[in-house]
Amino acid sequence: MRRLRRLAHRLLVRPFSPGPQQGRLPGHRVKFVLLVWLGVFAGSWLAYVNYTSYTELCRGHVCQAVICDQYHKGIISGSLCQDLCQLHKVEWRACLSSVPSQQVYSGLWQGKEVTIKCNIEESWSAKAGPEAPTRRELVLFDRPVRGTSIQEFREMTLSFLKANLGDLPSLPALVGQVLALADVNKDGRVSLAEAKAAWALLQGNEFLLLLSLRDKEHAARLLGFCGDLYVTEGAPPGSWQGAAPLLRPLLPPALHRALQQWLGPPWPWRAKVAIGLLEFVEELFHGAYGTFYMCETTLANVGYTATHDFRMADLRQVAPAAAVRRFLRGRRCAHSADCTYGRDCRAPCDQLLRQCKGDLLQPNLAKVCELLRDYLLPGAPGELRTELGRQLSTCATLSGLASQVEAHHSLVLSHLKTLLWTTISNTKYS
Repeated sequence: MRRLRRLAHRLLVRPFSPGPQQGRLPGHRVKFVLLVWLGVFAGSWLAYVNYTSYTELCRGHVCQAVICDQYHKGIISGSLCQDLCQLHKVEWRACLSSVPSQQVYSGLWQGKEVTIKCNIEESWSAKAGPEAPTRRELVLFDRPVRGTSIQEFREMTLSFLKANLGDLPSLPALVGQVLALADVNKDGRVSLAEAKAAWALLQGNEFLLLLSLRDKEHAARLLGFCGDLYVTEGAPPGSWQGAAPLLRPLLPPALHRALQQWLGPPWPWRAKVAIGLLEFVEELFHGAYGTFYMCETTLANVGYTATHDFRMADLRQVAPAAAVRRFLRGRRCAHSADCTYGRDCRAPCDQLLRQCKGDLLQPNLAKVCELLRDYLLPGAPGELRTELGRQLSTCATLSGLASQVEAHHSLVLSHLKTLLWTTISNTKYS
């Protein structure tokens, strides 16, 4: 047996390896071919993953087709409808969607960079049959019904806002904004199609925020709509929304944060952006239309303009406090993780009653300060880093009912803003 092996070795190896130096070449070649093959395989796999992710995440053509179908049938209306569905003057560009049910695209309309947003329900999935648009029409554009008077629609809108924002004295003015927005042709009346579009828009958290914060500088402006599809000012260039959205889920959190810091502006500009983010937290707390909770606090939502003024990149996960409490209060639970609204709006679980309480464990300010530790501390000036780290740590540990610690929250926020502003004031960064 050994002789046969030796003979085979002589026959197979020796003709191809006449010298010691040449004998190593096949091994190198095999390694090279193997590496090339692995590279091709990995590249093909990534291309396949990205393609399948893209086809699942990016279905703006479906969104536009269904919206325009509703418009042509006379079911909905909107200031964007004619340009979108008849004149085709809305240009869809890069897909920014992060989940299939929320379609987000950059675009161009009337010479302006815009962000196009449209919700797609699960019934719109690729597996849905041809009856899906009809099902959506019946569900989303079912109210108000034919025969509803303008006064009834006004009361219906007011009741909806009370349920979601609380019984506030400012709500009649907000109802007036809704009716003025719905009156697309400015004839002083609201048609059934106009009312259906306005009602569908109201079902989204972001639209409520866009109305509530329309006079504030830290939220994008609403530019137009058709049904529940709407466009806002273009995504802030500082946000990571437009940077490889399909790759973000594949990156480890640590690498994601490192890339955001590396791609971000110099530290003084980051300090200016952080001041704007803290001001945005103030705007959400006890504003004219109640309190709002940030229920997905990530650096992907930290955007800024060309002059590094903060802009919230995505308002869809900012929810009215009244709506969050209504969702949580009385919900069955075994531990606090069961009492979560969105991604990180968490309430305590009453272990005796096995029910969620309606108040959150961590206020907006604490979550933002936790975020700012990753955003501000790397690259901070040496003489500032210790004090900044101490204040951010104190801020990130804030807890308790917001109504009980309002003064303390305001003091912590004021100290932090003052520290940052003192550092960059009287410089080109201010």
